[in-house]
Amino acid sequence: MADKAKEQHNNILLAVAGFSAVVAIVALIGFLALGRDPDVIQGEMEVEEYRVSSKVPGRILELRVKEGDFVKAGDTLAILEAPDVQAKMSQAQSAVDAASAMEMMAKNGARKEQVQAAYQLLEQAKAGLEIAEKSYNRMKILYEEEVISAQKFDEALAMYKSAQAQVKAAQSQYDMAKNGARMEEKMSAAAQVGRARGAVQEVHSYIHETVQIAQAAGEVTDVYPKVGELVGTGSPIMTISVMDDMWGTFNIREDQLKGLKLGSELTVVVPALEKEVKMKIYYMKDKGSFAVWKATKASGQYDQKTFEVKARPMEKIEDVRPGMSLILKK
Repeated sequence: MADKAKEQHNNILLAVAGFSAVVAIVALIGFLALGRDPDVIQGEMEVEEYRVSSKVPGRILELRVKEGDFVKAGDTLAILEAPDVQAKMSQAQSAVDAASAMEMMAKNGARKEQVQAAYQLLEQAKAGLEIAEKSYNRMKILYEEEVISAQKFDEALAMYKSAQAQVKAAQSQYDMAKNGARMEEKMSAAAQVGRARGAVQEVHSYIHETVQIAQAAGEVTDVYPKVGELVGTGSPIMTISVMDDMWGTFNIREDQLKGLKLGSELTVVVPALEKEVKMKIYYMKDKGSFAVWKATKASGQYDQKTFEVKARPMEKIEDVRPGMSLILKK
């Protein structure tokens, strides 16, 4: 009985061992035949965006577009009301008028009445010089004939020289009135005009900012303020997505980067569209120590960093939207 039981036990062990061997062989064959499942890397579509904002504070007077609208470059998006800017324009224009008047005064010189008065003074000085010169000549003859004293002759000479000086002074006053301001004063007046006109141009640029236009074609994805609300300097009014500038972004561990480099072509699946698309890598950069990484030092290897990889579609993808998932199989 004991021998029969032992034989039966051995038969069971042999059967179990044979079954295990069969299972192992089948598994090995299946692994070799089918191979391992490919690594699946998920990414998403992203789009270039720009925000519309104003350099001047104001109140939203009108919104010409709404979320979901497609706009072209140059389309009017929003109109702001900025009374302060209009007031500054009046001030700047008044400054231009005042500076222009000063420049004209510097160029034209004194008034006609002032020029005429200076001319009369010059003529008066010339008449005085003529009399003084005649008197001097008479006194000189009489002095030479010893008819008058040296004192009288010296007085006549002094009067003659004084009359000459008066003529020169009157001539200078007349020339100044006729020629106007000095060159330096004219240049200064012209500079003041240029400065005032620059202020007007600056205010014009602020007025231009009250009408916001699209800088590039795209889709309005977000509109922040409502009509009637105040917006500050640089506050975003809306966001425009440039739908013609889209790319895919993937976060890939460095142990999965084999075969990937700048310029590599990828075959990516867009699950939402159920289609495969071709993309080309144009950007690769590690995400830094703050990003997700996998520690493998315990097994004697190295810490694996995560790289951000960006790829652009090689052809336009119809109906693709930002945020759609992308599947990359390696």
